Amino acid sequence: MSDANRLVLIALGSNESSVWGDATATLEKGVEMVAQLSDNSPEISYFYQNPAFPAGSGPDYVNAAIVMETCLPAHSILAEMHRIEAQAGRTRTRRWGQRTLDLDLIGVGDLVLPDHATHALWRDLSLQQQQQQTPQDLILPHPRLQDRAFVLIPLLDVAPDWRHPVLGQTVRQMSAALPEQARAEVVRLPGRPTLHRP
Repeated sequence: MSDANRLVLIALGSNESSVWGDATATLEKGVEMVAQLSDNSPEISYFYQNPAFPAGSGPDYVNAAIVMETCLPAHSILAEMHRIEAQAGRTRTRRWGQRTLDLDLIGVGDLVLPDHATHALWRDLSLQQQQQQTPQDLILPHPRLQDRAFVLIPLLDVAPDWRHPVLGQTVRQMSAALPEQARAEVVRLPGRPTLHRP
């Protein structure tokens, strides 16, 4: 895929109030700010509510996904996402703790970073290892994407045919492969968000 205008998939979530309001209001503001990184009109999923992951780690999350095009390189997108999280008051004190705003770069076109071997290493970690280890490099696609209903179900709204460049499966296929209970826990909220343009 060309460096210019690559398809970018971003997952958003919140389960804690921020300077912008409750979790839903925080997600709405996060969507607006992330959308400003796009070179076109981004596609925004419905909002969904689901239990915190891992189970018992906090209040329910409100989650969404955005797909957009941008000529920004992946590391620049990530830096902008961290800047937006900081504006929401996000602090990184505990892995998988409560979060005012959580932005995850899920995929950038067919890019695999930093390489296939490293991606496989992080993809195959046990749940316990995932809770204890944090990668120092950007891993793309997100190594746990295929396991998480709260990411895949919102992505179905906006990028059902995006194909994982390592696993070879589309978002639709990865979602269908999840346990039925995991999919049922992700509940669509009424009303589809829209961007407020100046």
